[in-house]
Order: sequence, then structure tokens, then C-alpha cells
Amino acid sequence: MTAPTVLAPTAAPRQVRWLLRLHRPALYAWTGLVLATGAALLWLRDPLTDAAADAWQQYNSCAFNGPCLYDQDAILLYKDVYTYTTIAVLAVPFLAAAWAGAALTGRELETGTARLAWTQGVSPARWLAAGLTVPAALVTAGTAVLVLLHHLAWAAGEGRIDTHKGWSDVPTFYAGGPVTVALALTGLLAGALAGLLLARTLAALAAAVVAVAGLWTAVLSALPHLWPSVTRVTALRDGVFSGPGITVDEGLVTSTGAHVSRPSCGSTAECGDLGDLGDLYVRLDAVGHYRDYHPRSHYWPLQLVGTGVLIAVAVLLAVAAFHLLRRRTAAQGREGAAV
Repeated sequence: MTAPTVLAPTAAPRQVRWLLRLHRPALYAWTGLVLATGAALLWLRDPLTDAAADAWQQYNSCAFNGPCLYDQDAILLYKDVYTYTTIAVLAVPFLAAAWAGAALTGRELETGTARLAWTQGVSPARWLAAGLTVPAALVTAGTAVLVLLHHLAWAAGEGRIDTHKGWSDVPTFYAGGPVTVALALTGLLAGALAGLLLARTLAALAAAVVAVAGLWTAVLSALPHLWPSVTRVTALRDGVFSGPGITVDEGLVTSTGAHVSRPSCGSTAECGDLGDLGDLYVRLDAVGHYRDYHPRSHYWPLQLVGTGVLIAVAVLLAVAAFHLLRRRTAAQGREGAAV
């Protein structure tokens, strides 16, 4: 018997309820993570930021006037909470991918739960559609809330806390922007595809985590190059411009205007004293330094272009998942007919 291809009008809501009931522990864990991390970010934004800012004012006002009394604990607590909440937000894509690979598709195929659903009036395509739509909506909404709260908490401390992270700090940049939301969705779909491909819980979990690690690496490497950068040229005596921003490339400018990216001095015999770069400058006919970078005004263009690319990847992963499921069920149907 083949699974029906037409779903009764009441079957879709029933399938959603069944899906939520089947994965109730994961739903509770996700809700708890969002609530706990969100509460910590709200705590960070107002009480902790105000206390740390006051402590820095105390420190700066007495740092050069003998013994200094200031609330060091407030500064350290702000730093710890900021670090841990940032890690929690950045971990969401890994968690989404691991769960999707291990439980959403991998375990259901391994235990036969999926095939049972296909005999209960739910076609494989509709089973996968419901299995992806509901978790995708929950993961996207929850991650968006955490990213927004992180960005607000970071902005509350800008200009008030001496050790405040700059906008171009890598963890801060990603934890407070929509790129992480798109990456969580892409990770979920990558995990689901891994589960369909491997049909084993632990193998799919491992493959999903590795896939997200690869996605993170690709995003970190490619994102600075997805939007035109700004070039700043300085004289040799001034050194390389070190203003805030995301560096794309830097090096020397020759007398012809050519850019030599991160030149290497080579051996000691070739360069002389490694602490004196004069020989290198002469050999390359260098007249200045250049730095290609993204200033703060590029924050949203970078975030949006990165989000768009990841959404495109997510669409491709979804198409691949449905194509793989259709081929797998078709092959199983031919085997069943042959028997």
C-alpha cells in the first residue's frame, strides 16, 4: 500500500498537534532557553549596564588621585553576563541543526515513526513540510527575539563602559544582527537534510553540527567581501590606519599606486634587522600604507547581504531535502511493489 497523496482538511492541524506533542521536551527546552537568555539580556541592558557605567565613572574619577574605591564586582558581572549571553545566542544555530538532524528527521526515519505517519493519511511531502514549517517558525521567531535583545543590550553600554565591545567585534557583530537568525534557519534545514540523508540519529547530529561549523566559517570568510569596502591610504611614517571597522585587506602602496597585500619581509639576510622595515620599503618602492575596511556605516548592508545569502542557501537546502525524500520514498515504493 502506498501513502495517500491527498490530505484531509483536518489532517494538517492534527499533524501539527501531533508534531508538537512528539517533540514536547524540545519545545520546552527551546522556550526555556529563549526565556532565560532573554531575561539575562534584559538584566544586562538596564541594571547591569547602569551599575557598570557608574563603577567606571568612579574608577576614572579617582584613578590618579590616590586609593580608588569603585564597584569592581559590577564591572566584572557585566563582563561575564555579556560574554555568556553572547555565547548562548551564537550557539543557537548549532542547537537547531543538532536537534533537526537527531530528532526531527534522523530519529523518525531510524525508528520508523515517519513511515507510520505516511500510512495515516499524511504523504511524505506533507510530513516533511509540516516538520520543517513549525520548527522553522519557532526557531526564527525565538532567535530574532534574542538577537534584538542582544543588540539593545550592547547599544545601552556604548560610550558608557570603558571595556565595551566595539560594533566590529566578531561575536558582537553576529550575535546582534539578523545574520544569526538566518544562520539558525539554515542550520535547521541543514540538520533536517542530514537526518534524511543518513537516517541515523547520532550520525545525523554530528553531520549537522559539522555543517553549521562549515557555514559559520564560510560566513566569517566571505561576508567582508560581499559589500564594497572603503580604502584608507596613509603615509609610511604614519603607519597603517587603525580606526574601527572590519578589515578586508591591508598592505603597502608603491610609487606606481599598486597595492601589495601584507608583504613579507622574508629572511633576515634579505631584510636586515627584522625590527627595521626600511629595507623592505625600499625593495618594494613603497610610499605608503593602505587599508581596505568596512566602517560602521556598512553595518546594516553587511548584515542584510549576509542574511540574503543565507536565506538563499536555506531555500536550496529545503529543495534538496524534498528532492531526497521523493527519491527515497519512490525507491521504497518500487521495492515494495517488487516484493
